[in-house]
Amino acid sequence: MHYGDDRPEALPHNPFKAIITPRPIGWIGTLDPGGLTNLAPYSFFNAIGSDPDMVMFSSEGAKHSATYAREQGEFTFSLATEALKDEMNISSTPQPSGVSEFELAQVEQGLPVVIRTPFVAASPAALECVTLEVRQLSDRHGTLLDRFMVIGEVVQTHIRDEFIKDGRFDTVGARPIARMGYRDYSTVTASWELGRPKV
Repeated sequence: MHYGDDRPEALPHNPFKAIITPRPIGWIGTLDPGGLTNLAPYSFFNAIGSDPDMVMFSSEGAKHSATYAREQGEFTFSLATEALKDEMNISSTPQPSGVSEFELAQVEQGLPVVIRTPFVAASPAALECVTLEVRQLSDRHGTLLDRFMVIGEVVQTHIRDEFIKDGRFDTVGARPIARMGYRDYSTVTASWELGRPKV
């Protein structure tokens, strides 16, 4: 099967998100202009570089997280895990300005060190980020889209002590969850190493 703009009837649902998988979930914390906390998960999220460490998330629409990250110049990332899946899901519900998803999902706010925006205290790991760029995306024809990519530089990292094993972050122990296609998620439950070939 192959197709372009016209998806065949055999695929009533776009498989794009099921093909680009698993996708880490950027559980993004921000502050509104009045200092009220905002929290929302984004599956269009990833690391984009190191030294300095940098992450990005992309918003389909000028939603609160992208808007506040641009206006306040900062945001946090909290690792979404199997143990926190219900709280993450609650924080995904569309809420009007003035509603704190931290409170809605009943998650404790972790105290930031460098920036003002809190993170999810119960998360095994969290990142404080300074916003570097918020870019409105365009398609191949140059038409601007209602899509916004936020790039941030990590300025502080938080790791709960119990998830440090032999000098490394215990990813499997943290059991992070990832978004797949449709309403499907996956949990990291195993890892394996693969050394790079020697030239």
